[in-house]
Amino acid sequence: MPKSCIRLIVCILSAALAGCFFGKDDESEVTLSGAQQFYDRASTALKSGDYNNAIAYYEVLEARYPFSNQARQGQLDLIYAYYKDRQPEAVIDATQQFERENPTHPRVDYTLYMRGMALFSGEKGYFHELFNVDISKRPPKDARNSYAAFAELVRRFPNSRYAPDARQRMQFLRNRVAEHENHIARYYLARGAYAAALSRANYTLQVFDGAPTTPETLQIMIKSYRKLGMYDLAEDSERVLAQSFPEVEVLPAPDPEDDPWYKFW
Repeated sequence: MPKSCIRLIVCILSAALAGCFFGKDDESEVTLSGAQQFYDRASTALKSGDYNNAIAYYEVLEARYPFSNQARQGQLDLIYAYYKDRQPEAVIDATQQFERENPTHPRVDYTLYMRGMALFSGEKGYFHELFNVDISKRPPKDARNSYAAFAELVRRFPNSRYAPDARQRMQFLRNRVAEHENHIARYYLARGAYAAALSRANYTLQVFDGAPTTPETLQIMIKSYRKLGMYDLAEDSERVLAQSFPEVEVLPAPDPEDDPWYKFW
């Protein structure tokens, strides 16, 4: 009998004997070894910037070995891969899934941070400055949701490594929403809807007090009060503006003939 045939028979018999002696624990080790291989390949692709392949490996890892430790870590790495591959919707879905399945996991602070970052990514970008885009005109839905994710992170994990950056981004987002509120108030003011402009400005002043847009908010209130004939309240707002922001010029007093919109005589 040729030696090659003998080696083949020996290998087959060895594998069969090994299968007889392997218990359940040994089988789990084999499974984990397969999970580790997928995880290592995914990690290598991620580190090299090959996000498409990294995503593919992580997704297969989760599908084939869903209960392995590698799959759980892979879920966290997959969130980052989605983010780097500019798939914000996938990031949001992946973070929410991880939080549902692992509500007490110590890395939930990371998933909250990444969800906030995915939503934040559309709020500030290079092309906004390059093309002088006024983002205050855009509805701040993502800004509000991003703020909520960061706020939950700071509330639940105040000592998280991600908390300081989240707080800074929350300040930017607060100012972003305040700018949009002023944009709406200006829209109403320009169209003679003075009561609506005043209502919006009041809301902005109460909710976003201290934002850089506060002087403009007060100016909108002053003009709205004047147009509505509420001169006492207009003067009160002027005093607040002068005391809080002395560097800001107060709007000139209205012409005596500039009657409120509701007077017909």
